[in-house]
Amino acid sequence: MRCLPVCLLLLTPSVSPAAELVWDRFRGPNGSGISGATGIPEEFGPETNVVWKTPLPHGLSSPVFGNDSIFLTGSEGDKLVTFSLDRNTGRIKWRRQIERERAGRLRAPNNPASPSVATDGENLFAFFQDFGLVAYGPDGNELWRLPLGPFNNPMGLGASPVYVDGKVIQVCDSETDSFMVALDAATGEIAWRRERPYSLRGFSTPVLYRPDGAGVQLLVPGSYEFAAFDVSSGEKVWWVQGLTWQMKPTPVLDEEGFAYVLGWAGSADFGQQEDVPPFDQVLAELDADKDGRLSAVELRERLGNKVRNGLGSYDLDNSKFMEARDWEHHRRKRLAVNAVRKIKLGGKGDVTDGAVRWLHYKSLPNVPSPLLYDGIVYLVKDGGLVTALSAEDGTVLKQGRLREAMGRYFASPVAADGKMYAADETGQVAVVRLGAEWTVIRTNAMGEEVYATPVVMDGRLFIRTRSALYCFAR
Repeated sequence: MRCLPVCLLLLTPSVSPAAELVWDRFRGPNGSGISGATGIPEEFGPETNVVWKTPLPHGLSSPVFGNDSIFLTGSEGDKLVTFSLDRNTGRIKWRRQIERERAGRLRAPNNPASPSVATDGENLFAFFQDFGLVAYGPDGNELWRLPLGPFNNPMGLGASPVYVDGKVIQVCDSETDSFMVALDAATGEIAWRRERPYSLRGFSTPVLYRPDGAGVQLLVPGSYEFAAFDVSSGEKVWWVQGLTWQMKPTPVLDEEGFAYVLGWAGSADFGQQEDVPPFDQVLAELDADKDGRLSAVELRERLGNKVRNGLGSYDLDNSKFMEARDWEHHRRKRLAVNAVRKIKLGGKGDVTDGAVRWLHYKSLPNVPSPLLYDGIVYLVKDGGLVTALSAEDGTVLKQGRLREAMGRYFASPVAADGKMYAADETGQVAVVRLGAEWTVIRTNAMGEEVYATPVVMDGRLFIRTRSALYCFAR
């Protein structure tokens, strides 16, 4: 296998060997965004240090590496397209497409081809919100497909599939009917499915953890909780409460058995929390027609102008009434707190008390995942605001701006050889020397938008723009 080793000190030792060696999923080895490669160029662009460039249809998925291929997805009208590229030359080896069966809701810049694929090295597993899951073999031969949805998510889905122990696992969190499903990677048969009734608008891709003497666990950030599920059975093993209600970033793990879990959403800013009474109490006060649910007119007495034009986002199932589940989500949302948390992994049941070691509430990114490198947690926020936190105690080591890359950020930062690569929406890619006193080395302009997370692999840097995948090397 022609793969470069990653920096093992930056990953939990519980990750399987395959995940340690291959950029085989979104954000690489166990979602860390870390590569052990050296010699990656600091200067690059459409005309500088280009090894090859491959035009592609628009998509937000990041490159994923098989044994001798690069896998990506894209969308063209009513076609959902999957590509296999040669790792050395960028030549398109094969292209497969399926019909987009529907046009689910998407909030820009989300795209019908946002999730990255997962691979076992030879085969790839792709998820499209407007179709479901599909698997292809090394030659592009379709192995199986599983239609899923439609999904009730006003933002569109974003979580990528994960391959582990012969299973493909996909999280599908929406306003209603949220679930997680595990399939046999060889046959596409459902191994298990778990409903997630109190999860909504989830976009985080899970990571993996193997406790001593136990099987692999899937760590899933979702609305209000961070939970571990047994990969073999899908059973929920332990969980931590208190997360915000709309999770986007992927968590990162260290070698000491801790996770760093980031979440930001509107209505969960620190200091705006509210102790909302239970539904039965509110019904007794406001349910004028005694039908066991609340209309916008009935709720206006409590929520005022927030429901003057209907229930809007309070009505998760679009029934035009606020029912028990809707109200319970409202209660939990008003108690949620935006933060990045350091969480001790492991245990049984609710481990909230004692598991959370520190929280940091300020300058939180919306979409980009955190980066953990040499004991420092880096956060990259819209406007190019970078915060470096001590992984030990959460103290701020340095905060500053990437002055030439101050757009919105949808791509997550990645790192190699002591440097961070962070791409803003406009295509400005900052190269940062990492450390407690991090410094900007230079900023490179790609000339068009960048939404996909960069990849460092094979001693090269890969960046997907709106129209192409670039490969850079010195």
